[in-house]
Amino acid sequence: MKHWQQRERARELLSKEVGYVRKPHGGKLRVALAFPNTYFVGMSNLGFQTVYKLFNAEDDIVCERVFLPPKTELAAQVASAAPLLTLESQTPVGDFDVVAFSVSFEWDYTNVLTLLRLAGLPLRAEARTHRHPLVLIGGAVTFVNPEPLALFADAIAAGEGEALVPSLVRAYQGASDRADLLRRLATERGFYIPSFYDVRYADDGTIAAYVPRAGTGAPYVVKKAALKTTEAVDPPATTIFTPDTEFGSRFLVEVVRGCANLCRFCWAGYNYLPVRAFPKDRILDLAERARSHSSRAGLVSIALCDHPEIEEILTRLAGMGYSISPASLRLDDITPKLVGLLRASGERTITIAPETGSDRLRRVINKTITNDEILARADTIFASGIENLKLYYMIGLPTEADEDLVAIRDLTLQLREIMLKRGRGRGQIGRIVGSVNPLVPKPGTAYQWLPMENDSSIERKILRMRGLMAGVDNVYVNIKSERHSFYQALLSLGDRRVAPAIEAAERNGGNWRAAVAESHVDAHFFVFRDRSHDGVLPWDIIDGGMKAGFFRSEFDKALREEWTLPPKRQKENARLLPVLQ
Repeated sequence: MKHWQQRERARELLSKEVGYVRKPHGGKLRVALAFPNTYFVGMSNLGFQTVYKLFNAEDDIVCERVFLPPKTELAAQVASAAPLLTLESQTPVGDFDVVAFSVSFEWDYTNVLTLLRLAGLPLRAEARTHRHPLVLIGGAVTFVNPEPLALFADAIAAGEGEALVPSLVRAYQGASDRADLLRRLATERGFYIPSFYDVRYADDGTIAAYVPRAGTGAPYVVKKAALKTTEAVDPPATTIFTPDTEFGSRFLVEVVRGCANLCRFCWAGYNYLPVRAFPKDRILDLAERARSHSSRAGLVSIALCDHPEIEEILTRLAGMGYSISPASLRLDDITPKLVGLLRASGERTITIAPETGSDRLRRVINKTITNDEILARADTIFASGIENLKLYYMIGLPTEADEDLVAIRDLTLQLREIMLKRGRGRGQIGRIVGSVNPLVPKPGTAYQWLPMENDSSIERKILRMRGLMAGVDNVYVNIKSERHSFYQALLSLGDRRVAPAIEAAERNGGNWRAAVAESHVDAHFFVFRDRSHDGVLPWDIIDGGMKAGFFRSEFDKALREEWTLPPKRQKENARLLPVLQ
């Protein structure tokens, strides 16, 4: 796209928005906040909107947004060589002081490079000088493993935006030049400066040590930045309303941060601890103010019912006239009252995650619920008038056998029978939509040392699942391919040595097989290797707060098929114990 076309496109998008911020640039730190995907995807991301609000809440910062052009316009943008412009003022991104990326998904790594290229910036940090903006990369992926992006970032922000933004402002206000800024950031909690470290490798290719360079002030380990309490802050919520997003003009609000269940595969459960509920009154106040712009509310949390006042929140939101959608519901928290409130607000579909169909395998992954409980919750859901159910399953779990795959089919069929029984009584049959994904062992979890199950085994299981689930009326199952999961695992488990593959994939349009071959990256080394004897893991440079000893203990318990019950379930078990005895 040419310069004038970008301007017209930006003005068209702004004309549909409510709530964007426009500030004068003079005398302020100028931040171009980049989402490495399209506007449609980026404006659906609550974390992105939250960081935009946090930056612009600072008097000394002006923050403007930039997105990846839609696929239909991207080629024209590259061909035109016109500089990439921000949305609010249509200023070239290269003119800003900071380009701050908010990255949530591994598949967007190549888009980070595309945006840098479109902005006219060198892709690698080592090629940039004081004349270039500082490239700061943050977002959910930096909690997990920042190393695949390390060579492209001047600085990496690891942690929660509410804690990071004030530290960035403090470092900028005191810095005399770019080098001094990086040194100051290195002393702030949550800021990792990759160029300040030498990585030493053992003879077998594993990492031997991260060594801070002398004179940089860089710590041996970067501690994640996080809010200690949510009592004094507004919950992250939609501040810019636009119809041009995945969720339309829905009001999204984070209700609870963190989850105490500690499923052994779940990086978010571990990395967002401790569990912190946002104040009910602040949630409702934001919802009241947003009501003139939206009639739909989306409640964001991985543990919605850990909020002690969730039922009152739902009742009050419904009273405001909102239809309410939770991101998903934890099975052990589903109650008739909760589901009734959702149904009364207009909700027709609920999402749950049994993960597997086997009680035994659920003990392996620390999913602390049984099939009997799942079926009872499903009856509650369908009895309320909810018509549809979305299910999340995984394959390739530790100790998984064929009977565990059959158990997924059997559980789904039992759920279908409950749906049919309740639906026939109303004369309205819904549907069950299942998503089956191969396990990608994630950094910062109890499974971080595991190799991914090999391609041929996963492919056999995928074929088996397709056969088991074929031809079942009112049940639709999507199974992710083993190749897709393999390259996701490479980006999740790799270190800075996978950077050439990311560069090659960005150049060739996302052909990862060709990119790995061209760059000579040994993908199997990162994906299929047992890491249990590695002295240092790539993501150990970030201290997320959980200790390796705890993860190893949880892994051992997985092999023994033992639960680690969250406090809530411990109390339930204590009450049941006299009865069971």
